Amino acid sequence: MSLFFRLILIIFILFFPITKKYLNNTKSYQNTIFFYNWTEYVPQEILNEFTKKTGIKIIYSTYESNESMYAKLKTYKKQSYDLVIPSTYFVEKMKNEGMIQKIEKKKIPNFSNLDPRFLNKSFDLNNEYSIPYMWGATAIGINTNKINPNSINSWNDLWKPKYYKSISLIDDAKEIFQMSLIKLGYPGNTNNIHYIEKAFIDLKKLMPNVISFNSDNPGYPFIEGSVNIGMIWNGSAYSVQKLGIPLKFIWPKEGGIFWMDSFVIPKNAKNIQGALKLINFLLRPDIAAKIAKKTGFSTPNLKAKKLLPLDMIHNDILYPSDEIINKGVWQNNIHVNISKKYEIYFQKLKNL
Repeated sequence: MSLFFRLILIIFILFFPITKKYLNNTKSYQNTIFFYNWTEYVPQEILNEFTKKTGIKIIYSTYESNESMYAKLKTYKKQSYDLVIPSTYFVEKMKNEGMIQKIEKKKIPNFSNLDPRFLNKSFDLNNEYSIPYMWGATAIGINTNKINPNSINSWNDLWKPKYYKSISLIDDAKEIFQMSLIKLGYPGNTNNIHYIEKAFIDLKKLMPNVISFNSDNPGYPFIEGSVNIGMIWNGSAYSVQKLGIPLKFIWPKEGGIFWMDSFVIPKNAKNIQGALKLINFLLRPDIAAKIAKKTGFSTPNLKAKKLLPLDMIHNDILYPSDEIINKGVWQNNIHVNISKKYEIYFQKLKNL
């Protein structure tokens, strides 16, 4: 055998296993999507349908708050998720910190199904980095068998002494502070440290009334009967009502807290093309309608909304009037130092 062919054989023996391993890994990435999402936010049968249609397996993990999701993604340097669904203000935060990448909308034809009212928001102009998935609001829920609904019409009512150790709050620093800021008449997305300190003092007065924090599913405390009043997401309130529990969702006179959860693709995602396929699949009108019916949350998908039962379409909990929406405050990003201050104050509140 000539020297030349011996060299070729040696190179082949040395590098073929590596090449084969690399190809297998690449194929593995192409056949798997690591999806990080809120608890009970997409039915398993929908994910199964996607896998059956495409052959792409979905590894599904959940989180209970934007903060825990953010912290985990910060620690994942070499490995990452392919698709995540953060809330409004975290989209801008993650974009500014280089944690997410631009999305090729041309590969998502079902993007055209989305309601223009939920596009091109200040936290992501032109939707370069995010695609709306669900939207909703936080307001007050009460058990009408225990509390007179006519006695509640303001965030301020949660501070009443008679609700000592009776209230459940959303386990989210931003929402808790927004509630107090709105109640005090300050901007809900302020960067004014003076206003935030005022809100902190105000929230300290609320803590004796608080029995639990929940962002896994704020409806659970009402289902279990452990609370009769508290903060709750509109979708959770709707789902609780469907179970026959006498829960009333009340829009505070100061306004509700509105948010939107959106698809984003992490900067170090391995299966970008798979993530784009999954986004497009979940934006299909029939699929988005199934998700909305199953989860009870509001869809920004116009074509999907038309497929919903009339009792959902005309439900003012899920789809409030423009007057109620305009009266509320949409969550936006705040300065990083203010965000850190929120977290410090929030932990102090929870430790009281």
